[in-house]
Amino acid sequence: MNNTSLTSAAYSRGAVILHWLIAVLIVANFLIAELSEDMAKEDRMAMMGNHKAIGITILGLTVLRIVWRFMRPAPPLIETLKAWEAALAKVTHGLLYFLMLAIPLSGWGMVSGKGNPVSLFGLFNVPALPVGPDKATNDVFHELHEVFATLMLVLFVIHVAAAIKHMVVDKDGTMARMAPWMKR
Repeated sequence: MNNTSLTSAAYSRGAVILHWLIAVLIVANFLIAELSEDMAKEDRMAMMGNHKAIGITILGLTVLRIVWRFMRPAPPLIETLKAWEAALAKVTHGLLYFLMLAIPLSGWGMVSGKGNPVSLFGLFNVPALPVGPDKATNDVFHELHEVFATLMLVLFVIHVAAAIKHMVVDKDGTMARMAPWMKR
């Protein structure tokens, strides 16, 4: 693929920024959740405060990304993709968008069930969602949060593996469409 076709097939600068910003925040939130499990209660609570704030930030950025995508649609998939690769890419991206909304919403629901707002890094509080305070409701939100996070991890690995395959094996320019450090 030549540079002209890569440039015309590239995602917009805004889409690229949102993609990588959300990706970094998702990785950070996974790490915070995992690392905080073995901490003393006070340290764990501080870390989870950041986890919650990052989750709300991911939710807001994902909504912005969806709006951006409607205003500036994604470029078409490259023509060399096999039908199954194109289908898998569409399903994976659709599920990733769903999870980028569902994971923070289920976490917010879990916190809201206790009647607590979410502090956004001490700047302001995001009010609790109107959910019931009962243990059963909280357990549902907690289970959804865990299952969705596990599915996100699996899809994240698939997404990264596919990007590496396109860059190393196929050498088809797919990665350059979303990677600001790659030559277009």
